Amino acid sequence: MTYGVRDRRDADATRLDEPSGPEDSAGPESTAGPGDLAGPGDSAGPGDSAGPGDSAGPGDSAGPGDSAGPGDPTGPGHADPAGLADPAGLRDLWERLGGVERRVRRAVAARRAVDPDPDDPYRGQYLTPEAAERILGSPSAFHPAPASGDAWEPLSPKGGLGRLAAGFGLLELDVELLLVAAAPDIDARFERLYGYLNDDLTRRRPTIGLALELCGLPAAGPGRFRFSASAPLVGGGLLEVQEPGLPLLSRVLRVPDRVTAHLLGDDEIGGALQGVVRLGGGRPEAAAAEQAARVADAVRTGSGLVYLLDKGGDPARLAVDALLAGGLRPLVVDPEALVADPAPAQLAHALVTEARLSGGGLVLGPVDAMDPRRPERARLLRDLCAAAAGVPLVTYGSKGWDPWWTRESPVRFAVAPPPAARRTRQWERALADAAGSGPGEPAPLDDALADAVAPYRLDAEQVRKAAVVATRTAALERRPVSADDLRAAVRAQNSAGLERLARRVEPAVGWDDLVLPPATRRQLGELALRARHREQVLGQWRMRPGGGRGRGVIALFAGESGTGKTMSAEVVAAELGMELYVVDLSTVVDKYIGETEKNLERIFVEAAEVNGILLFDEADAVFGKRSQVKDAHDRHANVESAYLLQRMESFDGIAVLTTNLRANLDEAFTRRLDVVAEFPMPDEAQRLALWDRCLGTEMPRDGGLDLAFCARRFELAGGSIRACAVTAAYLAAEAGRPLGMEQVVSAVLQEYRKLGRLVLESEFGPWLDGGRAGDA
Repeated sequence: MTYGVRDRRDADATRLDEPSGPEDSAGPESTAGPGDLAGPGDSAGPGDSAGPGDSAGPGDSAGPGDSAGPGDPTGPGHADPAGLADPAGLRDLWERLGGVERRVRRAVAARRAVDPDPDDPYRGQYLTPEAAERILGSPSAFHPAPASGDAWEPLSPKGGLGRLAAGFGLLELDVELLLVAAAPDIDARFERLYGYLNDDLTRRRPTIGLALELCGLPAAGPGRFRFSASAPLVGGGLLEVQEPGLPLLSRVLRVPDRVTAHLLGDDEIGGALQGVVRLGGGRPEAAAAEQAARVADAVRTGSGLVYLLDKGGDPARLAVDALLAGGLRPLVVDPEALVADPAPAQLAHALVTEARLSGGGLVLGPVDAMDPRRPERARLLRDLCAAAAGVPLVTYGSKGWDPWWTRESPVRFAVAPPPAARRTRQWERALADAAGSGPGEPAPLDDALADAVAPYRLDAEQVRKAAVVATRTAALERRPVSADDLRAAVRAQNSAGLERLARRVEPAVGWDDLVLPPATRRQLGELALRARHREQVLGQWRMRPGGGRGRGVIALFAGESGTGKTMSAEVVAAELGMELYVVDLSTVVDKYIGETEKNLERIFVEAAEVNGILLFDEADAVFGKRSQVKDAHDRHANVESAYLLQRMESFDGIAVLTTNLRANLDEAFTRRLDVVAEFPMPDEAQRLALWDRCLGTEMPRDGGLDLAFCARRFELAGGSIRACAVTAAYLAAEAGRPLGMEQVVSAVLQEYRKLGRLVLESEFGPWLDGGRAGDA
């Protein structure tokens, strides 16, 4: 079998399976033996004594003076082997592997010339006096091995070896050493031959000493330094030096499987990197091409380290687009999978090696997911950035870059939210891709769908996932995608982290369920429109500049208990297609100093990651007034209030505070509120509507039921009216007859007792005695 590439340059080259020198001439020692290269798949040529099994193998077409091999694109009988990469890209590899074979042939011949009994089954396990004499007579480690006589053509920059040498900064010697080590993984014959040359058939890979000998270098010369941990071969992950307990020259060399696969033209990501890194791609966004080009320019300068600060945009998409714009292969790293690996440091070096092998760049983010506040995670990030020096590395996160993470500061870019028109185009393309519409121009969103997705803040990946879910939901019912499909799909993208800190409520009410004064309804409508258009007003038009202020919308609902504050928050959430998260104050307030602030911070952080409305019910419990400091308790309470004032200022979500006692709220909170809605006690007309709606349409009513009397006489809030309606329904069910005034009055009497109100005969009129009888 030959690795030579035949063309005009080497038409007169010596055949690799013919004698190439005096030591290879046919003679007693030229028959097949332990050191003979002839084996299965080798074509016997002139002057080659064929040994057992020495016949033409698959793909080796014996011709005059040559046998076609995998890298022989012009030789007689050549057929391009299926599965190999472009032969031109592998030309240098086959040519130099042929050189390794010739060197091994000469080394085997030289060894056999002085080996008294190559067939001794115990050779290598004992040392005879004659063998000791031969060792003492051999050249010392300071003398070079005999010159190989091989003269190589310069590596082609388009070939695999040429790109590898350029990407890792390899010398010509490094390439030769690498191929000596990789030979057993490419051609199994080298295993036994290296075992023979190592004088130990159990050691079937080259040692450092053997590699230096085959390259014609002295064992004590500077060539041995090419195997140090900082040298390109070992430091770059191309070569492993094993068995560190042995003397240096006896340590075994091994080329990782991924490197061997790359040498043979396979660039599939596999092995330990499966599930940790994926190949980024997709259609670059034309609207972001200018910023992607700027990031690409930064990647090409200095160390190649770039940090994208997420300010509500899509840094992951920008990072991939920037690498694509620079002609690089984007390798997207999952930071959570990286830190979860049992050996993350080795995995980080494997990532850098993969990027250099494939001529790509790394995308790492969000950095926050690595939790770099922990020292071991920060060290991992620092080691990864140091190992990737010279390799494009684009990182992103929602917090500032800590200079302690790296020795060199990255080039920083802020990624602002895309304008409304660009977000709409993202949805159009995502829906078209989910429906399999092809690469053409996607159909524009109709007004209903555009309004449905306007309030949401999603990155490109979340948009893609939501579009797929919505499309599949509509396809099951054989209809077009609707606004409700999109809203449900977006809600499905919400993380479950906030549910551990707040109670999730899926809205089930609408505007028709509310009985409120017109002024309060207008305030609720204003809250909805602010939430819907905040990106355009606060982001695109920059109407809230400076000071690190967030783009959140904060509203206060103030009024007596039962006037509809919580229900109104649910209606607004339904209008926006969002979920309502009710903060449980029992999980927030803590008696230990500082714990309340930590709990609130977790809630705010999680709330920023979901498309929902955060409801602080009875907010005066945590948003109370600051007071004059008289003791440690006052000081602690003031610290909590100060923290909340600062945090609400930078909040990016939608929050609703409800309170029964507006006067108890700190005035500084009022200045930070976007909407204040007053919920007064309902008047008589509103109470009549509440009684009618709370009793529903399914429950049978007695003809004598006088709801106008109830609305006129009983001044109750909506919550109390609903409680009375439910109690009256139970009493009617127990009595087994339609609901009448007796049950309603009895329910009102119970509600009065709960509220601690006096029962006045003038208020109940002629129904008091009947109500008391029913209550008894």
